[in-house]
Amino acid sequence: MAHSAPLIIRLVASSVRTARRAGDIIRNVMAQGDLRIVEKGKNDYQTEADRSAQQCIIKSLERQFPSITIIGEEEQSSCDVPHEWIVTESEPDILSLDCPEELQNIRDEEVVVWVDPLDGTSEFTQGLVDHVTVLIGIAVGDRSVAGIIHQPYYKNEKGANSQGRTLWGIRGIGVGGFEAQVPPSGQRIIVTTRSHRTPEVHDAVEALQPAKVMYVGGAGHKVILLLEGKAHAYVFPSTGCKRWDTCAPEAVLAAAGGKLTDVNGHEYSYCKDTPYMNSSGVLATGAGQDHEWYIRKIPGAVRDKFV
Repeated sequence: MAHSAPLIIRLVASSVRTARRAGDIIRNVMAQGDLRIVEKGKNDYQTEADRSAQQCIIKSLERQFPSITIIGEEEQSSCDVPHEWIVTESEPDILSLDCPEELQNIRDEEVVVWVDPLDGTSEFTQGLVDHVTVLIGIAVGDRSVAGIIHQPYYKNEKGANSQGRTLWGIRGIGVGGFEAQVPPSGQRIIVTTRSHRTPEVHDAVEALQPAKVMYVGGAGHKVILLLEGKAHAYVFPSTGCKRWDTCAPEAVLAAAGGKLTDVNGHEYSYCKDTPYMNSSGVLATGAGQDHEWYIRKIPGAVRDKFV
């Protein structure tokens, strides 16, 4: 079954298992109590969990898919990876999915995987672990086509801790690991950055006249709030996000009926030679939302700064 499935299906099935293993590593590092924090820049941190989770993801996917391109947030390491970190299994339910015709004959050389091993590191170092996600985004050419978002510290409806939750989406197929919800009508709830607030962020959010604003960490976490119907839009006119922050969330959101672009409505390229910085900000909307309405409502003076 595994070898007969199309490349995209096999890659998603493997990435789901790999993201879960990365989540195990993140929880283990936190439990040991020594995060070994490195400050890469203002409000930009790296921990042992970031480094180890990335090694797990990249080495696992390289072993199974040696010809694809993988780009991770953290610098590559030449250190040996413990055998127990390497994932070779695949998610059987995903392997059995029917693949859309346009994705059936993708070649390895066309695929770029964007990895954020621990999205929400600043919040992780502060103990706000519910903001943390593992992101594995899969692009074909310029376009994000599939994504995996793993929550290592997900709590179920009863508030009990679990071994995490893994959400995935493939354009043309749908989503798994959760049930997408539509946000409430009659009010507008906006989610935006917790740690990178700027005058442009303030002006854009205020122009939307929200009934409520949620300030949270992590691009993955923000998009999950859209997927769960807890917010209508994610608004971030700033340069703080990078391709590994948005590749996976964009694909999952699109598969659920939402949309993610820059603040002027243009889609980002995810080819291997593209710049890493999302220099034109991020605007994401949940299912059923008029994405163009949000673009028009953001002040032109704000959007003009990100052309």
